[in-house]
Amino acid sequence: MDIQSIEPQVSRLSRAEKAELLQRLALEVGNTWAGIEKTNGVVGGMACIVRTRIPVWTLENYRRLGWAEVAILENFPFLRAADLVNAWAYADAHAEEMDEAIKTNQGA
Repeated sequence: MDIQSIEPQVSRLSRAEKAELLQRLALEVGNTWAGIEKTNGVVGGMACIVRTRIPVWTLENYRRLGWAEVAILENFPFLRAADLVNAWAYADAHAEEMDEAIKTNQGA
């Protein structure tokens, strides 16, 4: 896929959607995600919420199972709403990574 082929789709986005796309691209290019970290030797080096050992895939799995954000926050009382915003941005941008981690860890 080249840039010319996606330009028509980008031009149809709202200003807010374009801003979100720009933010995601900037994060991807910089390979940094606010509130998310990968540390060798911690949860197998998987993406986790900073200051915790909670993998993003775990939260994403709950979201896919239909859990409301309030339920997730109630079950993880040390998480903040901002942590979920960061987790969802990361999970949305790394769907294949999430799929694989969920599949691998379902039987664990």
